[in-house]
Amino acid sequence: MINKIFDNDQAFDWLYPRQFQLMSKKQWTPLAVAIQSAAFLASPGSSVLDIGSGIGKFCLIGAKEYPETMFFGVEQRNKHVYYANDAKNFLRIDNLEFIHANITQINFRAFDHFYFYNSFFENIDFVNRIDDSVETSIALYSYYTQYLRANLDRMPIGTKIVTYQSSGTEVSENFCLVSSTINNLLKMYIKIN
Repeated sequence: MINKIFDNDQAFDWLYPRQFQLMSKKQWTPLAVAIQSAAFLASPGSSVLDIGSGIGKFCLIGAKEYPETMFFGVEQRNKHVYYANDAKNFLRIDNLEFIHANITQINFRAFDHFYFYNSFFENIDFVNRIDDSVETSIALYSYYTQYLRANLDRMPIGTKIVTYQSSGTEVSENFCLVSSTINNLLKMYIKIN
């Protein structure tokens, strides 16, 4: 039964309450994207941080596929962290931890690689917000984007990041684009200097 959950997005969404299932296509990482992204980011003994992990879909898929890699998700909505942990416990996945925090409270140096499904976009999308439980604004979008870019630039050479549906402004010229798929929406980078 548990393995069937990873067959497709609809099966995976069964893990969550209906309100989250209805958001799936717009808010949560598609299964195919998670698999490709985790394959690029994972390596034995490394750690991957999902920036704005929501209900934890990317982390859960990555952690199941790559048990020798530690996955972390940071999410500022407590309710989402609760449901992510609930799914983690149901699936009995151990190489995974969800952190209830704002990205500005995270030490980037504690992680090797990063996944970013444009979690900042809700600050400028006034139609498709997840909910009203966190402050959003155009100024916050700009601040978070600059904050992420600055922290990624401090990471060592060889750091990887995958972006999905992102503007690309959070990744500097110190990163080399090594792959772009799904109509240029999924991009994989490695830091070269």
